Amino acid sequence: MNITLVFFVSFLTTFLATLPPGLLNMTAAKISLKEGHTRGVMFSLGACFIIIFQASIATIFARYLTNHPDVIEILRLVALVIFALISVYFLFIAKTTEKEKKDVDVRSKTSRFFHGMFLSAINVFPIPFQAYVAISIASLGLLKFHNSGIAAYVSGATSGAFVALYIYMVFFDKIKDRNVASQKSMNYLIGFITGLVAIVTLLNVLNDL
Repeated sequence: MNITLVFFVSFLTTFLATLPPGLLNMTAAKISLKEGHTRGVMFSLGACFIIIFQASIATIFARYLTNHPDVIEILRLVALVIFALISVYFLFIAKTTEKEKKDVDVRSKTSRFFHGMFLSAINVFPIPFQAYVAISIASLGLLKFHNSGIAAYVSGATSGAFVALYIYMVFFDKIKDRNVASQKSMNYLIGFITGLVAIVTLLNVLNDL
């Protein structure tokens, strides 16, 4: 078992999976723009803290999850409801007007850490995804489900996710003067993304009936 190779493959797959616009990376970018880079990093660290557990669960129960599709179906239904509610919030409930003056933000850096933990925890898609990737690596003889192999995989997945989130924060900081980075645009974009995820999830659930 090549631990370095396991780390690299896990890093790369998770990094690429986190790059498409999603709830976590768009929220990280939004917080970084509106509240400062440090709080965006704290949010990302909170999200990645949960990813450690998600990747660990995925590797430990990889074979179980793939042999019991009913578990994945339950996760899909839960995710469908959650993402539909989040989409409704950002499209119709979240405030769309921006304040020119800077208000005192009473939320602490620690609260953003827990905010990241919460959003990452309700995003159940990484568990079956990580399980699939782990089994794929294991089928190539690269990964053994021992402590060192699991640690290498989890470290790679967590690092890949954090780097992708950080890139989003840097990218949106570069284009912060454009309309796409406005509060209204960010809310609509997050709402559109979560709505699209909910629709795709619903179609997958209906297709499996």
